[in-house]
Amino acid sequence: PDWNEAGNRIYFQAEDGFMVSLYRLNPDDGKIEKLPLEVSYDNNFSIGDHETRWLSYTGQNYYINGQAWLLDLNTGKSTLLDSPLSERYDNIDFGKADVWNFTASDGTEIEGRVVLPPDFDPSCKYPLIVYYYGGTSPSQESLGHPYSPQVFASRGYVAYVLNPSGTTGYGQEFSARHVNAWGDRTADDIIEGVKQFCKEHPYVDSKKIGCLGASYGGFMTQLLQTKTDIFAAAVSHAGISNLTSYWGEGYWGYSYNSVAAAQSYPWTDPELFTRHGSLFNADKIHTPLLLLHGTVDTNVPIGESIQLFNALKILGRTVEFITVEDSNHVVTDYEKRLVWQNTIMAWFAKYLQDDPRWWDSLYGK
Repeated sequence: PDWNEAGNRIYFQAEDGFMVSLYRLNPDDGKIEKLPLEVSYDNNFSIGDHETRWLSYTGQNYYINGQAWLLDLNTGKSTLLDSPLSERYDNIDFGKADVWNFTASDGTEIEGRVVLPPDFDPSCKYPLIVYYYGGTSPSQESLGHPYSPQVFASRGYVAYVLNPSGTTGYGQEFSARHVNAWGDRTADDIIEGVKQFCKEHPYVDSKKIGCLGASYGGFMTQLLQTKTDIFAAAVSHAGISNLTSYWGEGYWGYSYNSVAAAQSYPWTDPELFTRHGSLFNADKIHTPLLLLHGTVDTNVPIGESIQLFNALKILGRTVEFITVEDSNHVVTDYEKRLVWQNTIMAWFAKYLQDDPRWWDSLYGK
């Protein structure tokens, strides 16, 4: 938040579903006003202590990134100051992005986005890639996201992104559905959403659906495969397979569970810490699963992928395990990010587009 002394207002960013919006608070009456921006995702903003008319901000959406704007607080109009990345993005054909929400069986509206391939033809059948949150933070309309749906669309996929139960940015009740659930209601929302999406969009090949997520989203990827057979391929980056070992390891395990499993512990609720993870349900997994993990992950230790990989190999299931050397929870090294991204896309090409050549070129037959 930023206190503006001249105007006696507090300016702050907040999650707003798929958006990060900018708000203005009047401390005298508690009234909060949402400011009109030209971007969906506000990266940052600045306003002077003694300035009441002008506010600068930068942001992005599914088509632009890194733009700087000047907002006239008197008129609500924004003026573009600079767009240093426009030369790069002007030469890219982006896919059309649109809103697609559905009402779950419990009456909850689940917000989602769909991005189509740039050369989309409604008479064709397309494979589908589904993405959902990590860490229960909402997926957002941002081109710079590590799992931008525009990347998937550029490779000939329809991309469906949803914010299921447990996501922050939709109010306390909605986010609290995450507590002591470890994926139960969330998985139902994802499965129901995917089925409904395919039903309403005949251009999707329902036999060629992939899913992926990272961190808690990686946990969800693994868990989903124990509950449904609708996916033809799945990718889990830095996913949690065993809630008990995760609780006791890493820098975040115990502290994360203090919210995700509030007042619950492995010795007070062993059912929660075993039956809700993929490891104790590994025999139910039949989907080809790619496990990715940084070798020095201090958030979700690499053993979470090793355990599930061993279990699935013993069961004779289709699974691959790729490590990212000397990488933590997020892959930050540019060259390693290229290999990491190519690995994900090669996996989906093999199982969703029936083309193993990319995968074989990276890892052999």
